[in-house]
Amino acid sequence: MNNLISLIIKGISYSQTQTGAYALILEEKLGTRKLPIIIGSFEAQSIALALEKDINPPRPLTHDLFISLGKVYNITVESVYIYKLEDGVFYSNIVFINEDGERHEIDSRTSDAIALAVRFNAPIYAYEHVVEKAGIHLDIVEEDDEDIQHTMDQINEEIDFIAESELGSDFSGWSKDELEEEMKKAVMNEDYELAARLRDEIENFKN
Repeated sequence: MNNLISLIIKGISYSQTQTGAYALILEEKLGTRKLPIIIGSFEAQSIALALEKDINPPRPLTHDLFISLGKVYNITVESVYIYKLEDGVFYSNIVFINEDGERHEIDSRTSDAIALAVRFNAPIYAYEHVVEKAGIHLDIVEEDDEDIQHTMDQINEEIDFIAESELGSDFSGWSKDELEEEMKKAVMNEDYELAARLRDEIENFKN
């Protein structure tokens, strides 16, 4: 685990300025840096439900199916780690282990990897260079309401900035070709929230 930083889930925050934008807040176990990752509403719901152990949906979510498969085939998630940040997209691997102790790594969207990590009680890691590049450096705060609120304000400002950068804020003035090209990029980057917004803008353009 050289160069890997152990992370815990601090919470999920909703952007006050960007509709449909959620940020998964990861935090160093032995440090003060926060790592905000923009995720979609479905992934946010899935992670939130997994964190709330007392809430059981009437039907299993997609990520819950992996629990059932793991039990049937004696496969578990050993760990997940974020290994790269490129053009605003986080890249992660899931380390699976079977009953014979064989390990296999599978590439995954970071939101999916963390949704599974929560369900399997697996540790979450990120390489130092990823945390250094994307982490928010915050001073250690005292345990009083004013300092905690100040810290949360810092985080929320950063979330809004990231969300605006990744999701965009205004497509007025864009041509149909530009919208379609940007939607292709969003799909390539697995940013389906942005792709859906662009699709709606294209439909409006047609109408």
